[in-house]
Formats: sequence, C-alpha cells, structure tokens
Amino acid sequence: MDQLHSLLVLDKYVTFSQALLNGLIAKNDVQHVFELTPQQREIVECTTSCYVLGRSGTGKTTTMLFKMLGIQQAWQLHFECSDIPRPRQIFVTTSHMLANNVEKCFRKFMNSLSLAGCTLDELAKLQSRHVDLGLVDSDNVSGTLPQRFSELEDRHFPLFLPFERLARMIAADMLNADHPGAKRMTKLFMYSNGQEVLGSFVSYEVFVNSYWPHFPPYLTKGRDPWLVFGEIVGTIEGSEKSLGFHDRTLDKNTYCNLPSRSNPTFSGQRHIIYAIYEAYSKLKHQRRHHDAAERTHAILNTLLGGTSFQGRQVDFLYVDEAQDCLLIDALLLRLLCSNPEGLLWAGDTAQTISPGSSFRFDDLRAFLHRIEMDQASSTHIVREQAVAHPASFQLTINHRSHGGILNCARSVIQLVSHFWPHSIDSLQPEHGTVDGAKPVFFTGWDKDVVRYEQFLVTASSSHNGFGARQCILVRDENAKEELQQRLGAIGMIMTLYESKGLEFDDVLLYNFFEDSNVDLSRWRLVLAAIDDAVEGHNLRRQQAPCFERDTSRYAGVCSELKFLYVGITRACKRLWIVDNSDKVEPMKLFWTSRSQIQNHTPDSGVPQLAVSSTPEEWAESGHSLFQHKRYIQAMHCFERADMPCAVRIAEAYHFRELARATIGVCLLSEQQRAFAKAANAFVTCGGEAPGREKLQYYRTAAECYIRAADDRKAADAYRVAEEYEVAAKRYYKAGIFNKTVDVLTSHSKKMSHDCSDELLTVCRLYYCSKDDEKPPSSLFSSFEEELDFLETYGLDVALVVLYESHGKYVEAGELHLSEDRPLDAIRVFLKDKTNKHAVRRAADTLLECLWKHCSFGVAPKEFQNKTPKTLISLSHQLPLDLLSLQVRNEIMMFQTVAAEELDRVVLEALAQFFMEQKDNAAALWCLNHVFSRLPQLLSATSEEFALFLRKFYTYCHLLYTVASQNDPVGGRSIRRLFAITQLSDGQYVVQTGSFILSIPNTESTTEGERKEPLSYTHGQITNALKERVRSYLRYQVQAETGLCNNAKVFSQCLLYSINGSCNYAKCKQQHVPLSSLDSAQYNARVGIHLQQMRIIQLVYSAFPEMREWNSIKGEIANWIAHLYEAFFPPFRAQGSLADLNWSSIQGAHDGIRVMRNWVRSAIYSLEPRYSSNFLTDILSLIKLSSTFGESDALQNANCVLRYRPRSLFRHPGRYIVEDMIESVQSSIETSIPTGILGLHHIIRNNLQVNLSVLCDCIEGVLGAYVIALRLKNNPGVDSLHDVVLPRSWLIGNNKFDARQDVKLIDHLLDDIQYLLERLRSDSTEENLWLVHVSVTPVHRSIFIARICRMLCLASYNCSPDLVDLKAKVSNIIAGLRSNDTTCLAPSIYRKYTEAACEDYLRVIVAYDEKHVIPNLVHLVCEGTMLGTSNFAMGWRIERLSYSRLDEIPARLASPLISARSSLLVEAPLSDDDQAVPTVNATKEEESAARLIQQVYHQHCQRQKRRLERSTIEAERSAIFAACLKHAQVSAFPRGFYRLLYLGPLPHLLLALKKGISIATFVKATTKIPGLLLREGHERLEELGRQRSEIS
Repeated sequence: MDQLHSLLVLDKYVTFSQALLNGLIAKNDVQHVFELTPQQREIVECTTSCYVLGRSGTGKTTTMLFKMLGIQQAWQLHFECSDIPRPRQIFVTTSHMLANNVEKCFRKFMNSLSLAGCTLDELAKLQSRHVDLGLVDSDNVSGTLPQRFSELEDRHFPLFLPFERLARMIAADMLNADHPGAKRMTKLFMYSNGQEVLGSFVSYEVFVNSYWPHFPPYLTKGRDPWLVFGEIVGTIEGSEKSLGFHDRTLDKNTYCNLPSRSNPTFSGQRHIIYAIYEAYSKLKHQRRHHDAAERTHAILNTLLGGTSFQGRQVDFLYVDEAQDCLLIDALLLRLLCSNPEGLLWAGDTAQTISPGSSFRFDDLRAFLHRIEMDQASSTHIVREQAVAHPASFQLTINHRSHGGILNCARSVIQLVSHFWPHSIDSLQPEHGTVDGAKPVFFTGWDKDVVRYEQFLVTASSSHNGFGARQCILVRDENAKEELQQRLGAIGMIMTLYESKGLEFDDVLLYNFFEDSNVDLSRWRLVLAAIDDAVEGHNLRRQQAPCFERDTSRYAGVCSELKFLYVGITRACKRLWIVDNSDKVEPMKLFWTSRSQIQNHTPDSGVPQLAVSSTPEEWAESGHSLFQHKRYIQAMHCFERADMPCAVRIAEAYHFRELARATIGVCLLSEQQRAFAKAANAFVTCGGEAPGREKLQYYRTAAECYIRAADDRKAADAYRVAEEYEVAAKRYYKAGIFNKTVDVLTSHSKKMSHDCSDELLTVCRLYYCSKDDEKPPSSLFSSFEEELDFLETYGLDVALVVLYESHGKYVEAGELHLSEDRPLDAIRVFLKDKTNKHAVRRAADTLLECLWKHCSFGVAPKEFQNKTPKTLISLSHQLPLDLLSLQVRNEIMMFQTVAAEELDRVVLEALAQFFMEQKDNAAALWCLNHVFSRLPQLLSATSEEFALFLRKFYTYCHLLYTVASQNDPVGGRSIRRLFAITQLSDGQYVVQTGSFILSIPNTESTTEGERKEPLSYTHGQITNALKERVRSYLRYQVQAETGLCNNAKVFSQCLLYSINGSCNYAKCKQQHVPLSSLDSAQYNARVGIHLQQMRIIQLVYSAFPEMREWNSIKGEIANWIAHLYEAFFPPFRAQGSLADLNWSSIQGAHDGIRVMRNWVRSAIYSLEPRYSSNFLTDILSLIKLSSTFGESDALQNANCVLRYRPRSLFRHPGRYIVEDMIESVQSSIETSIPTGILGLHHIIRNNLQVNLSVLCDCIEGVLGAYVIALRLKNNPGVDSLHDVVLPRSWLIGNNKFDARQDVKLIDHLLDDIQYLLERLRSDSTEENLWLVHVSVTPVHRSIFIARICRMLCLASYNCSPDLVDLKAKVSNIIAGLRSNDTTCLAPSIYRKYTEAACEDYLRVIVAYDEKHVIPNLVHLVCEGTMLGTSNFAMGWRIERLSYSRLDEIPARLASPLISARSSLLVEAPLSDDDQAVPTVNATKEEESAARLIQQVYHQHCQRQKRRLERSTIEAERSAIFAACLKHAQVSAFPRGFYRLLYLGPLPHLLLALKKGISIATFVKATTKIPGLLLREGHERLEELGRQRSEIS
C-alpha cells in the first residue's frame, strides 16, 4: 500500500527530453519540469489576476512556481535580445524558509531548462562548478540584493522575498520623505536586524511573555492570548476599516458594533477585548515597541499621504500563504504591482495558525475589488483602463496524503463551516488520489494504573525509537519539553506551529485535546453535528449544548479545530491520535459516527508504530529539518545519523534562535550572554569546518558577537571569515586602532576603495587627536601629506607640534589663536623674541586677553587668579623696546594694578596720556581703579579738594559719556573695556565676571546650568550696558557726595576766621585764618561748589526722572544754599562777587550753566507748603537768578503766582516776594521803596529767615539807595565822583538810574535799628538762623558789625546837606554803646559806636586793615571840576577812574560781567524737564515748535528701532552702509552697476557671511580632539566626513 501511495501520489512525471538527459550527464543538482494536473495547468495559463484556494498539499505553491517559470522562460526565448525589459516578477510570503525553498526550486528548474542546449564540454565544466554549500542556514547566505527597493534592477528578478524584507526595502526609500511619519517608519524597518529594532518588535511570544502578565487578571482570566493577540493585530489594528481612522485603529464604538456574522470571535466580549487592547497600546507606547500592523501602517501613511512610490513597480505579484498576512499588508502589496491583471493570491484560511491573522479570502477579494474600483479615493492606485475581474480557483486534489487521512481532515473543516461559516472560506471537499488507512485513535489507556507513556516506549522499543520520516506532534513547547523529559530521545517531537509547512510519512498527534485551553463543556459542541445515534444514544439531543445561545463562548473551539486540521494534514501515510483526556470524547464520537477513524484499545495490544531508518535517511531528514529551521529535531536526526559535527552546527543555530527569542523579553545582559554562547558555538564549528562553510560560520559568529556587544571578538571572527572590510570597521568601533591599521595595511586591496580610505582617515584622526599615542609610521607617506591632512581636518594640536618642529612659531601661534588658545599663542610667539612681528602679535594677544579677563570693574584681587596672573607674568617677558608707546602704556596699566601696592599716581599719569591720545576707554579703566577707593579728604584744603574734584569729574564724565551714547557697543574700545565680544552673526557675549554680568536674556538659565556665555542681541547688550553704567555712575557719585558732605572745605568757620580760634571741639567747618582769606581762597571755594554740582548733574542727566523726586529736590536746594554762601559769604573778609576770577575755576562756564539750571528748577519746584525755609530759599534764589541772568523764571513760578503764604502779604495785600524781586532786579522806579517795604514786613513780623541772607537784602537796598541818591542830587557823569563804596555794591544789578525813588529811607533805618536791638538783646534765636551753625552771641556781633559798616558807608557817601539822615545813622550806631562802663561793646563793632560821623571811613579802613582782599573803591570821574578827597597813605582804598558810569561795573569785575552777558543768550540745559507755564506765542512759533517736536520724536524712534531691530536687519544695514560709503568714495556714476552694487549685493554678501558663519560653527562643533574626549571614538567617521565636507 505504501509503495502504491508513493507511486500514485508522491512521484512526479517528467517528460524525457534533452534537458533531462543533459542533467543526468552533468550530475547537476537540478529539478526537471514535471506534468501538472489539469486544474493546476488552468491556473498557470490564466491571463488575469486570480485567487487560488486549496487545502494543504493541493499544489498552490506549485502553480505559482510554474506560472513564474513560464513567463520567465517565454521572455528568455522570445524577447531577451529585444528592447522589451525583463518582466518583474516577485514571490512574497511571510515565511523566510518558504521563500528560500521556492527560489531554490525555481533556480533548479531554470538550470534544468538551460541544459538543453549545452555541449558535452560545457556539461563537463558545469559538473566541475557544482559546489555544495554545506550545512548553512539559508538566511545566512549573503545575497546581492540592494537595501532599497528603488535600487533593484531587472537582473534581480524574478524575486523571492519574505514580506518583512520587502517592506524593509520599501521603507528604506522613504528615509528622506517629507511625510511626518517617514522617519519613524524608517526606524521600524531599515535595520530590522539591529538590537534596538528587534528588541522593540512585539511578536506573539513577546506579547504572551512580556505583555499578557501585566494586564489586569479580570480581563485575561479564561481567555486565550493567541486569540486575543490575533483580534488586536488582525481586527482592531490591521483590518480594512482601520484605514479610515486617523490613528489607524478602530475606535471602541466601531469595534464593539462589528457584525457577529463576519467577526464571530469575541462577538459578545468586545468591550473586554478593547479594554485589553487599550492596556496593550498604552504599555506598547511606554516601551516604544511596535507590532506588525503598526509597521505596515507606517509605510501606508507615507504612500497614501502623497509620497510617490520609489522605483519601478513590479509586473507580476505572487502572494503565497496569504492567510498569514494582514488585510493592510494586502493593500501595501497591491500598491507594489503596476499590473492589475498580474496578481496571484494563494492560501487556505483553514491553516491560519499565525498569530495576528484573522481574515478570509472572501474578505480579501472584496477588499481588493474595492481598491481596484474606487477611483475617487484611490486615484493613484487604479488605472483608467478596464480591468478584467480576477478569476478564482480551487485545488481539491491533495498530492500529499491519501483518502483515509483526508476524510478525517475534511470532517474537521466541515465542523468549522457548520458552526462558523464566515470564519473560513467555503471550498469544495478535497480528496486524495488513492484511498488509505484511517487514522488510528488510541483510547482507554489508564495512566493512573499503568504509566501512560509506556505505550509510546513500548510501541517504539523494537526499532530504537521512531524513524526519520516519523514525528510526534504536541500542543506547545511546554508539552514538548514534558514529553522529552519523560521519554528521552524517542524520536522527533514538534509543536503544531513548528510542523507548519512540513510533511512526514507518519504522524503521532499526542495529547492534543488534553492540553487544549477549551474545556469539555465547549468541546461537546461538536456532538451537535452528529446526525446518527451512537450505540443507541441520541447524543445531539441529550448532550450537545445550544450553540446559538452563546456563540462567543465557543470561539475557542473554532481556533482549536483549525489547529487540529493542521496537525492531521502533516501526515502523508499514517496518522495516530493518542489522547486519554475526557475532552477527546466528543471529537472521537464525531469521527466514529462517520467511520473516519479506527479506535484502538489496550485490549488490542500494543501496535508497532516505529519504523527503522538508515543513517542516510536520518541525514536527509536532518538536512530538511535544518533548512526548515527545526534545529532541535535536526540535531536528533544528525545524532541518529552519527554526524557529530552536524549536531554541533545545528546546536549552534539553535543557540542563536534561543538568543533571538530573548530579545524584548529578557534583560539586555541576558540577551548578550545568550548571543555570546551562540557565537562561541559557531567559532567551534568554524574551526572544524572546511572551505566556504568555515567562512560562513565565522561570519555568523561575528554577527552574534555584535549582538553580544563584543566588538573585538566580532572583528576577529570577521577577519577569519575574510570579511576584511567589516572586520576593520568593527576594530574601529571597538577602539582597537592598531588592528584597524593592520587590516588596512595587509588587506586594503580586498576592501572597497572608499571604505579603506574612510577607515584610514579615521585612524589618522584618532592618532593625530591623541597626545599620548604615537601614530604608526605607515599612516603618512610624507611631511606634505601630513600637513595637508592636519590642515584639512583642523587637527590644530598636532599641526602646532608640526609647525614648532620646523621653527614656524608665527604660524603655530596664529593657529593657537584661531582655536581660541591665546595663552599658548603668546608663549609660542615669545619663543622668537628676535622677530618683531611675533613680539607685536604676542603683545596684541596679551592685551586682548588682559582686557577680556581684567576688564572694567574687575577688582585688583581678581588679578591674582590663574589666567590674569599668568597673563601678567607673560607681560613681563615682553621686550618692550619693540613695542609702541601706546602698547607699552596699556601693558603698564595692567601691571600697575596687579602690583602689591596700587600706585595711583602712575595710573593718573597713564589716564592723562590715554586722554591725550583720545583713548577714553583706557583712561576710564585707569581712573576707575584710581577711584575704586576714595581718598580721605575730611580736612583737605580747597586746592587739594579742587584737584580731587577735577579728576573725579573727568572720571564721571567718561562714565556718563558711555551711558549717554546712542550706541556705545558700536565702538571697539567700549566693547573691549567691558569685555563684550561681538560674534559673527551680530550677537554679543559677555565674559564671565564682567562688569555687566547680570544681563536679562531671552532664555532663562539657572546659575548651575550656565556653562557657556549666553549671547545677546545688539539692543539687549546696549540697554544693559547703559543701564549698568548709569547705575554705577550714580553709585560712585553718591559715595563721593557723601565724602563731600563730611568734608570741612565746603563751609568756613566764621569764629575761627575772625577771632583766630574756635571753642567747639567738634566743629565741622574749615578753619581758615583771616590772613588766608584772599581772592584765591574765595574762587577755590566757589570752584569746588560748582565742580561738585557738575558731578551731581551728570547723574541727573543720566537719570532725568530723578529730578522729580522730593529727595533730589531737597539735595538740589541744599547745594544751592551752599553755593549761595560761597558766592555771598556772610563776612566781608571772605570775598564777594567782585573777587570772582573765572579763569582760575576749571569748568566755571559749565558750572554756572548747571547752577542756572538748578536755580531755574528750584524756582519752579519751590512751594511754600512743603518748604520750611521758604523765605530764605526764595530770597537766595531771587539774588542768584538775578545775578546770573535767570530772572525770567521768577515771573512764571508757582511760588510767585499761585502758592503765596498769607504771612508774606503786607498791607494793602501786597506779596512781599514780588517786592523783593522788583527790588533786586531794579526793574521799576519804585524798586527801592518796594524793597524797603518788603524788608519792613520781614523784620517787623520777625519772619523766619537766614540772617546772612537778610543782611544781603538790606545791603542791596541800602547800596541802591546811596547810588540813586547821588545820581538824583548831582545828575551827570560825575554824580558818583569821590564816593567810597564796596566793590560789591557797584557790580550788582543796580542800574545807574536817577529816576529811582529814594523815599522811605527813614523806614529802612528804623527797621535796621529794630533789627540791631534784637540782635543785641539775644531775642533772635526763634527766627534768625545760619547755615551749618547755631546763632551764638559772637555770630550776632559779627552781623551787628556788618550792619554798622553798611550804615557808616551810607552816611559817609551821602551829601552833607542830608543832616537828618546822617544824624539818624549816628544815633543808631551810638545806641549800640553799652550803658555799663564795665561792660564794653564787643570789639568787632565797638569802634563804630565810639566814632564820630566824620570818622566812619577811618574806622572802616581800620577794621579792613587785616583783611587780605581790598574791599573799598574810590571813584574818580575823569575831567570833573569837582574836588577829590585825598586819603592817608596807609588806607587800603583802591582808586578807580572812570569816564562813563556804565563802565564802572565792567572795570571792577569784568569776568563776572562777561560771564553774565554770555549766559543771558544761552538756553537752559537740554535735560531740563521742568514745566514752563503757558506763554503767549504766535502761530508761526507754535508751528515751529510742533515741527521741532515731531522731528525730534522721529529721531528718537529711529534710534530706538535701530537698537531693537533684529540681528539680520542690523547686519544687512551695516553691509549696506559699507557699500554706500564705498560707492560714494569711489564716485560710482549713477546707473545699472551702482544699482546692482547697492541693491542685490548687500543681500548676497549677508547670505555669504551667514554661510561662512554656519560653516565655521559646524567646524567648531566638530572639533575632533574635544569630541573624542567627550564622546569616544565612535563618531570619528561621521565627524571626519563633516570636516572634509566643510573644508
């Protein structure tokens, strides 16, 4: 029977032909074309697309193979020499083994056909060429296919590929696609053998081992993970409907509403399944894993998203075992084929045991039909031409098994079709060529009484186990391991999944039902399919459950039946079913009712199952199983064939499979150990194998070593495998560069030129980047080659060494500078001190570094830090005689500050030199260190303090200049001063520790993270610098102002000057003896006040808003009070305005301008409501403003017009402030009486006022009266002839106007007498006060003496006929005598009280005798006929001749008069922001003012925009400005060339600049030595390539 079966079923009929004969002669391993059945021939000859369905063994793959063979042979016979291209045919399946076997078979068929035309000599050559590849896994045979599908050429076709590799090739073409998902998709496919990708793929094994245990138990309990995984991948993720969702997965609502008819599995449990899917998806994304559906969707998203298909599409597509694919895989395959009539899909859904597959051929046909016909949604898929409807074929003749086995298998399919008609394709019943023995069902063996496994041992004992063509099939790996442990090496034991695609003569299906996850209650469902009673019982009616009541409960039975079908159809001759479980009974009764099995019980004895096999048969089975990757079974066969080497080879491959199985499941360390074990096994095999097998085993060992993360051993293995290129790369990756160089030196001819050059470059980069390793001599052939290489790749350290070795110090130093190593550059430059250029470069570099690390604001102690200290040390090595004076002085200033003792005198001298050289930045640097600590000037003299203030003003003015510039950063000197570096892209960086360290930046960075200097825009750095300098200026001036407030020089002690002593031990005023009170002292005192006001004004100019602060207004008022006392001292010996000498006061003109501005501001801001000394303030401001030409402010001030205290109104409602203004300004004829009335109100009402200011007002009115009286009594030029007056009376604002009213003098004298009585009676403490000191009796006596002097001068200069006036003055003075003879009047005014009226001048001269400054002047009119008095020779009265009255003031005080005249025509300071009351203006004036305001506003906006504009705009503007300047200098004529020069050229230059900047940046970031230290040698190849491209 077996021989008949082999003859009728298994043997093929080959036509006797020349090809057959020549094949026998050549002894070549070929297969000859055999005869097909009519059904198969019809499929092969079909001209349209078709679907081929057939059960296992019906010849589906054969029809594909012959169809491909026919098309290829037809083209070779008829069109190979024509222009018609080779037809592109591709065979695709999910199994690598099946693809390889079909390709081998195809090649053998083609070879057999090609033998027909060979001669005997050619056949002999073919025989000698026959090479046996040996025992090598077909996956390891290196192919010649490219990585990308687009790179396939016609010569590569026909193509036989597993789907995974095909998808990877398609994905490789999309690496550079613009679609968002392209890069992720590429990662999923490009390097599928890589550790990361393999470890991230979710296979069923990974799912069940790594995912299933992490799901909630209430979701997984009682559910088969195989079915769940298939539902997730095949339905939720991989179905047709998933293409309609954005995330390419069914949503919960869609999935739960799928019809139960087409999707019966889990039809009642979909909410639970979807919950499992959600948990799975979340965990998958957390782990960054992906599954088969996600991989396919990734490609489809790119193709359907608009990315065109790369490469030429195929003409014919053959898909075998289509049921193992997803529906979305079918769409991808369809996109691959350009011929809608060149498709062949073959498969059998009854054999769907691959996890994740869950569709029927009916679904596939419908899906592909919609793809072909739906032009609206798939225009890039469907052609416009009519497409023939695909044909469908069913193969029903089974060429593997006989009828006995097929009938049993067919009954299983009928059960599936009966209960689940939509889960399997409906096919015609298959049948065999001949009938045969029915499967034998062993039952009734009680394993509790006798060991159940003894049956198998006994059954095989006579033949020492099962034979080579016999197999035991079990449910899963657990059952397999358990059976092997119990039975030992009884024979080949395989799982159902492992047996897929294999066939055996005899199959023993062991415990299929016992190990099933489906319980007995569900297996009883098959009883419902039994039509007849068995042994008198109607089983269907009594025991079968109701299927329709809960169809989802029995979904597992459907899957189990498909598994059972696969197990049955593995047998060709005999099938034995061994199972003693209760769950087997329903199926056994079903088969028994149909007489499709033989039941065998223990009573029948133990049958003989095993057959004997020869060693050759065992070897053949071993090779077959090896090619099917069943390595454990192959090992068993090789052991039985006594082939120990083959056993070790199969074991090595088995170790590799075990290692691969750990990916994604085990820890990385366990994976590496597993691969290392496999690699060692392959090395052992390689040591025993000959020829090509040895090379392959070492190659495979190397691949395993790579996965074991052992690059050294991988490189060694590749080297033995003669894979020198890969070996060199692995040595490089392992960092073993000596062996890399060795391989390159010894085997470069066997490597590609590009690879050897690249690796040689990498080795050069490595050795030239290391200081501690000497490069091999074979790296460079000459000095020039080494120099060129080092320059090309920017290996500056090695290049410096090379330069220095040849004495090229300048080049070496410049290279150090280009790499930002200035210290090294300086040292190298100084190695050649005889070279003037080198020394100057060293000095320039040194100064740049010193400015950078010792910039403005860096404290001297910081000079002792590492870098500054090194720089100072290097500065002492410079030969200064070769340097310019400017450079020497710059170096000297840094050395001076770095010295132990700071020599401020040297720094001041250097600052003066730099200012003369217009180097204000260096001068400011020096002065900042000079004034880093202010000197002790508490008791300094006026000259010392004036000198200090002049220097400090220079320092502050330099700071203010920086703060007030529109663009200080635009100057290189300022950038250098503050350690600001301008980058090439218009950005700026600030040196760490610089003066402006706290700059706001757009990016928030913590201090700990700030490792690199941050960059700033032009506007940011400008605003920050100006703000920082402004604040620093204010800080410095505040410190200096505090020093001035404590200094004594700003106030003189009256008591000490007059009496020569001061009884107050803590007196804070300067003690100046009377003999030193000269005009120089007066001018110095005025000068220091003006200088200090100039210094403070710099702060107010920098901070205009400060002028509105009340505290600042008070400070201004305080300094005005100080200045008033300096201009108008309380004692005549201290000087007066007549003693002013502007030439002796540095900056006097600017100081007066500041003073006028302050006075004007003080007048406008003065309010009686907030001023405690309002009367004193306004009186002093009136006098100052009138003296220095600012009187217009008095006419508009609020204190004059609006806020007028009631206490300052006299009868009849007259405001005395207005009286005093008119009096001082002498603007009306009644100025003198008005002043008298104002003074009368002040004196008689005891108003609070400064005593010195009050005396100044009295003296001003009295002096004006005396002059006006003389003019009235004797009108003419000689009206003032022979008068003796103080010079200060003659240079005031008094106009020599005879029309002045001189009434009310008696009132003034009465008021003076009242004041003197109060001063004498100690009753002035409440309302009369002085600045700095309290009013003491001595102070009162001083002012009594001052008033007496006024009265004496008035009496002396009045005409003799004013007897009453003289008598009244005499009575007032005489009234000061003491009635007590024992208590005389104070000596300071006693002589006035004792003198007669005619002796007043003599007394005055006597009191002035010890005064240094002459005070009195005797006026003599030239050409007058009047008599002239002659004074004694010792009297210090200056004689002044005049010809006109108006020349008297100018001749007495010309500096003051000239200054006053120049100031009258000047506007206020530009920073005066005080409000001016509304004035009447003409329309023209208003229009002009608006225009000026508009232009100024536009100017400010332009300046602001210039600072705030973007970096690109700033750079473009700078380039345009340079081009415009050049065009103007070169006088370009207007025309097309000038238009191009000023139009596109700046943009092109900016683009070029940016390109250079980017290249420079990339070059800097790919500094190979630095990256080698940070990242290791792994990136050397990439970095070298980048550097080469940049260069």
